[in-house]
Amino acid sequence: KSILESYAMGRAVVASDLGSRRELVYEGKTGLLFRPGDIEGLAGAIAFLYERQDMAQQMGAAGRELVRERHDPQAHHETLQRLYERLANDQPQTTTSYSFAGRKPELKIAFIGGRGVVSKYSGIETYYEEVGKRLAEMGHEVTVYCRNYFTPPRLEHNGMRLLRLPTIRSKHLETVVHTLLSTVHVAFTRCDIVHYHALGPALFAFLPRLFGKKTVVTVQGLDWQRRKWGRIASAVLRLGEQAAIRLPNCTMVVSRTLQEYYRNNYGAEALLVPNGTEAREVREPFHILKWGLKPGQYILFLGRFSPEKNCHLLIEAFERIHTSVKLVMAGGSSYSDAYANALRQHQNGKIRLLDWVSGEALEELLTNAMLFVLPSDLEGLSLALLDAMGAGVCVLASDIPENRELVEEAGFMFKRGDVDDLERMLRLLISDPQVREEATRSARKRIRARYLWPQVTGEIESAYLKLMDWKELAGAERLDPTTLVSEKKSRSRADAS
Repeated sequence: KSILESYAMGRAVVASDLGSRRELVYEGKTGLLFRPGDIEGLAGAIAFLYERQDMAQQMGAAGRELVRERHDPQAHHETLQRLYERLANDQPQTTTSYSFAGRKPELKIAFIGGRGVVSKYSGIETYYEEVGKRLAEMGHEVTVYCRNYFTPPRLEHNGMRLLRLPTIRSKHLETVVHTLLSTVHVAFTRCDIVHYHALGPALFAFLPRLFGKKTVVTVQGLDWQRRKWGRIASAVLRLGEQAAIRLPNCTMVVSRTLQEYYRNNYGAEALLVPNGTEAREVREPFHILKWGLKPGQYILFLGRFSPEKNCHLLIEAFERIHTSVKLVMAGGSSYSDAYANALRQHQNGKIRLLDWVSGEALEELLTNAMLFVLPSDLEGLSLALLDAMGAGVCVLASDIPENRELVEEAGFMFKRGDVDDLERMLRLLISDPQVREEATRSARKRIRARYLWPQVTGEIESAYLKLMDWKELAGAERLDPTTLVSEKKSRSRADAS
């Protein structure tokens, strides 16, 4: 009862991992759990929430929503009434269990390269969260290597095992040091698949293979092109680009553009497995009202405040337009503080810059937007753009190949880097709700056809299993995507017949 009362007041909960508390405290969503008697675990959980007030507020809001949805007294009364009526009528209740707890893990999988889970900081962390938990539900044992400053002190999250390791908080060393430590650790564990994410971590993909493990690299984008990197860092990431296609057993890319890039530049085939999203419904406004926003009356940008995202271009175009609509930009700097600070100089009553937003607040912010804008110069396959389309929000994006590939006829484009064209499209879409509505219907249809997380996770699992099937085949150390695709089509035809 005390946990539910805390939720009702919008407070995050820290509780020992006993009995019914595990059913009430959703680890990382509404609070944190610690092992009974573990004083360091308790202290670490309290310290984490004290230092991360944003996470504490998000967990508190999620707890309040949980009470509203599942523990409302009226809903409790109605459930009891239905149960009594069933008993009185002697109608046995049939239930279908979707629990995978009874299945033995089929594969032991390790994720390396991202910051961790719980807080969806960027594309890799979202990938970890969405793919990792679904692989765990399928019966696989998933271990996520996390940076200790980023992920709360816990052993498990959504069925995934968390392993926190230290690193050096530095723009150039953070990822390298953590990936090296993670690779050394995983080399001496029982693991079937080591899955690296991004170009930098790809440099280490050969090491687990020396210990008999299969390795996979997912390329989310050509990171060396990001303007935040200097000459040396860019050169190292260019090596990572080559390593990503040459060192692992299987290379995955998130877009056709990246697939063609590797084909044209390296004569090698990468397996296309896009990022995913969910089909979202509009959330009732609560958090956005506190930010002074009205549903359907603001333009939204989500992502890092970094130069290649061209946030300044969006602000410049918006400032030229006289409208009651507001511009909201939510994200963080990711070692681009000078650029982010320059953007904040433009804040006023109509332009609002928020820090990273997640959880229920993010769902509200996204689903209630009038228009989502992505003015980037560089993307792999934008998760923010996917999320906006899945939420039924009209999208406007720069016409780089990766954005064109995703949007096609389900949204609108403007000329990359052209502030005049961006202004023109903003004026058009702000003034024409019918055009926006038609685009949202097409976007939802496109997302459901190709980009939902369950479908994406199924493709990743198929690639993993294919790798393990080839374990004993001599001279076939790399996964051939064309073979995988052709066999997949053959199985589909066989199933149809």
